[in-house]
Amino acid sequence: MKEAREKIYVTKPYLPPLSQYIGYLKRIWETRWLTNDGQFVRELEKELNNYLGVNNLLYVANGTLALQLAIKSLGLRGEIITTPFSFVATTNSIIWENCKPVFVDIDPNDFCIDPAKIEQAITKDTRAILAVHVYGFPCDVEAIKKIAKKYHLKVIYDAAHAFGVKLNGESILNWGDVSTLSLHATKLFHTAEGGAVITRDSRVAAKIKSLREFGYEGDEITAAGINAKNSEFHAALGLCNLKAADNLIEQRRRLVQAYSKLLRNTELQLPVYKKDVVYNYAYYPVVFRSERELLLVKKELEKNDIYPRRYFYPALNRLDYVPLRQCPTAESVSKRVLCLPLYHDLRMESILRITGIISGVLTNRKEVKLKWRQAVPV
Repeated sequence: MKEAREKIYVTKPYLPPLSQYIGYLKRIWETRWLTNDGQFVRELEKELNNYLGVNNLLYVANGTLALQLAIKSLGLRGEIITTPFSFVATTNSIIWENCKPVFVDIDPNDFCIDPAKIEQAITKDTRAILAVHVYGFPCDVEAIKKIAKKYHLKVIYDAAHAFGVKLNGESILNWGDVSTLSLHATKLFHTAEGGAVITRDSRVAAKIKSLREFGYEGDEITAAGINAKNSEFHAALGLCNLKAADNLIEQRRRLVQAYSKLLRNTELQLPVYKKDVVYNYAYYPVVFRSERELLLVKKELEKNDIYPRRYFYPALNRLDYVPLRQCPTAESVSKRVLCLPLYHDLRMESILRITGIISGVLTNRKEVKLKWRQAVPV
């Protein structure tokens, strides 16, 4: 009987040693404090503040609620300029907070919102810019800061992909009025489900904390809050996983090097890593010459039990429930970009197989045979 081939998905969650997690579970059983700002939630917030080099990080139920809390805490009403190239939660958060998303096209090199196109989208109803550090690549934060200052706009950064990313030695999360993280199971650091809101403004942080807990401040209800709390079980998993974060990022860096070496002679647009940025290697996106080429490669990979993902497709300005605004670069990239499998224990043999299939399709050959020694990054 033929042995089943391992399925390779776009990502695989890291899980800590079970014995380590059980140690936290025993303490939860002893205290019976399961949620409502428990000891592990507070400990995780402290540890994340220290690890990321930020202040006022608040742990919440997920990254979507983190965005909604960011918008609510700044009191935004009206138009919010944003990117069409992101996960749908970015746009949905704006709509759920009764604001109007106004889409601005992206830079074709880093896939982030193009600051050169922001000003022409500003109207008397514009209240904020919600930009995304796509794939963990930092936006042009300096340019966005100048525009925001000129027009008195708030800035929110959706940093769902940017855990641990630094620009010029400082956490990318310290830019803007508020930044948000997703700590979903698909992320390099996760708490199964979870998110975080980060701000340098202690008054905004106090507002977010209240909104996270139904609007309570002490025993009084002072705002129309929501239940965005997270549990001790999720926080405990985060405390375990944080111990491995540096090692996970280093493992991903090695895998990215291997991908880039093996694909360097193709006509794919590959990620460019800038010297002034410390990356987390959260994703490995490649851009094909055409959507047809992408679909051919995707089909061949799936035939071989390899499952990449079209992050992010379609472009959000094409959703049926948003105002249509032409964003030709985002629409083109969204049709041609594919994220390849990338996770902590992906084997080099698997990367050889993935890149061999891609190269074979692109050169109209069944497979490109590469020796192991040729594949090891220098």
